Amino acid sequence: MALKANKSSATLMDPIGRLMGLRYKSHPWHGVDIGDNAPDEVTSFIEMVPTDTVKYEVDKRTGYLTIDRPQKYSNVIPALYGFLPQTYCGKRVGEYCMAKTGRTNIKGDGDPLDIVVLTEKDITHGDILVHSIPIGGFRMLDGNDADDKIISVLRDDATYGHIRDISEIPAIVTDRLRHYFLTYKDIPGDDTGKTEIPHVYGPAEAKEVISAAMDDYIDWLDNIHNALASV
Repeated sequence: MALKANKSSATLMDPIGRLMGLRYKSHPWHGVDIGDNAPDEVTSFIEMVPTDTVKYEVDKRTGYLTIDRPQKYSNVIPALYGFLPQTYCGKRVGEYCMAKTGRTNIKGDGDPLDIVVLTEKDITHGDILVHSIPIGGFRMLDGNDADDKIISVLRDDATYGHIRDISEIPAIVTDRLRHYFLTYKDIPGDDTGKTEIPHVYGPAEAKEVISAAMDDYIDWLDNIHNALASV
């Protein structure tokens, strides 16, 4: 799949915006750079940690963490979980998913790209930024929405920091993550789960998905700018 050349995320922020960021807290989706070395190394915003018993999610309007929902079962995320700033799962992410699965009518879910960060350390709260290295991902489908989960390792982590491919991760770690994402939306008494993970992919595909989401974000901003200009 041909992707247009990635633009540095720094170009999305003008000097006035940068000065504002020194005085006010930046929105974690739009005001934080994904990193100059993306997609090889990325800045991730962490919403949830393994001790959380409710699902936290960034409020898109304000940038503050909100309680999305209490977990209905006793499952907890077995790693740090959040999203990649200045990404958007739109047309390109959906097209890439269709090309890899052979399915039709798949679209990006309209959210920033999700990411898991593996580390040996006990991180006790979210609302933080971490630097991580993508090693693979889950091609997850939620109905007709592409909802990829990038798997990464914390940069310089003593246990995981040297790993560069998801195949090097112990199978139990991958299995736990897969189980969480297949069940975290389950409701007691409702057996009509919509999520599925048809593929687990390596670092090359993970970086393609990240690049697609970065380009989708730029297109999304362009569309918003054009809409506002026409008002």
